[in-house]
Amino acid sequence: MGAGPLEESPGEKEVAGARIRAFFGLPLPEAERDSLAPFLAACVDAAPMFRWTPVANLHFTVRFIGQVDRAVVERVADRLAAMPLQGFGLELGELGIFKRGRLARVVWLGLRAGAVELTALAGQVDAECVAAGLVGEKRGFQAHLTLARARAQYGAVLPELPPPPRLGPWRADELVLYQSRPGRAGAVYEGLQVVKLE
Repeated sequence: MGAGPLEESPGEKEVAGARIRAFFGLPLPEAERDSLAPFLAACVDAAPMFRWTPVANLHFTVRFIGQVDRAVVERVADRLAAMPLQGFGLELGELGIFKRGRLARVVWLGLRAGAVELTALAGQVDAECVAAGLVGEKRGFQAHLTLARARAQYGAVLPELPPPPRLGPWRADELVLYQSRPGRAGAVYEGLQVVKLE
């Protein structure tokens, strides 16, 4: 469920800025991004058959939405901001993959701490999306930090990767409504609204 470069449907365009590609996510703090940068650079060299997420784009996707009227998701963010949402601790865990058969499609880092709280937050966000008229999430939520996606449609064999660094815990204290804009080097994520977590 991690958000990477998103593909626009044929013939679908932003109309006067009213429709955007959106998702709610938890940003990864700068210190954690900096600590992961050498590891990701080594992974790029080890597995070029995968598109590795730029360090600046690392985040936990809480609720992917896709093409939507901007006003609708801004109302969802406003409703979430009026709720007493609790902040919580997060700590990155082990590498994992989503795969099809023997081929890896997505490479991710799991959580050593905070998965239960993040899953609960995702449920709250999804409930507010449904209340705003959006289709509810059909898949069960699995907390993970997306690192890479296979370039090939059906996946690729994942070579051995270097071990990820062991990072200390941090506190998630904000939920962000992001707009995803396509760019030549991949998607650019722009924060539109910040919902503080108490």
